Amino acid sequence: MKEVTMQPISMPVSSPLKSPGAPGVAGTGFSDILSRSIAEVNGQAQEADMLVKGLAAGEHANIHETMIAMEKSGISFRMMTRVQQKVLDAYHEIMRMQI
Repeated sequence: MKEVTMQPISMPVSSPLKSPGAPGVAGTGFSDILSRSIAEVNGQAQEADMLVKGLAAGEHANIHETMIAMEKSGISFRMMTRVQQKVLDAYHEIMRMQI
């Protein structure tokens, strides 16, 4: 039986996030991290969709791999929506602050 290990979401740990005006390494800003995360979630959804279509077409019979890919995709999507809600909550909180 093949052992399955979970991989953590990769984020740049070696360099701290830079402010928008600060010079630094490209791809370490919040928008870049968010864009990469959305692309990763989209890729997982496309992979799961491809495996489901392959299973339905009879190209492969590995239902376990298909179900795991579907669950990974679903969990990633739910996490992305929670992050979106947290960002919106933070935005609303900032907008309520008095200057």
